[in-house]
Amino acid sequence: MIEIGGKHHIIRIGSRKYHCSVSVTMAMIGGKWKAVVLWYLRKKTRRFAELRHDIPDITEKMLTKQLRELERDGIVKRQVYPQVPPRVEYSLTVYGKTLLPLIESIGAWGRQHTARFGKLIEVAVDTKRRESKTAP
Repeated sequence: MIEIGGKHHIIRIGSRKYHCSVSVTMAMIGGKWKAVVLWYLRKKTRRFAELRHDIPDITEKMLTKQLRELERDGIVKRQVYPQVPPRVEYSLTVYGKTLLPLIESIGAWGRQHTARFGKLIEVAVDTKRRESKTAP
């Protein structure tokens, strides 16, 4: 609960209630994949297949779901080009770009955690099959 001036408050956005601003943020970018999708969109516009390639463990169904939710929340823009076959690109909206400092901080924390407890493993990428293989 949020305390302001000795009074307790909750946050209401639409029909949903939140008990703190962190829960609002996590509702927008929480879960296993949303922050990862935002990470890959942070520097450039990408097509669906590029995101699938960059995030190999996500299923097409889940990537579609996450992109739709991020689009619904005004964080990601979906641009459809009228051509055959259709070309669809995803990018951060102006509002979505306000999340960049947060996403960059999450990435920095992950690098620090990796340095402390893990290690980087070099992989070779087969550009023809578009899948990663562990380097010898």
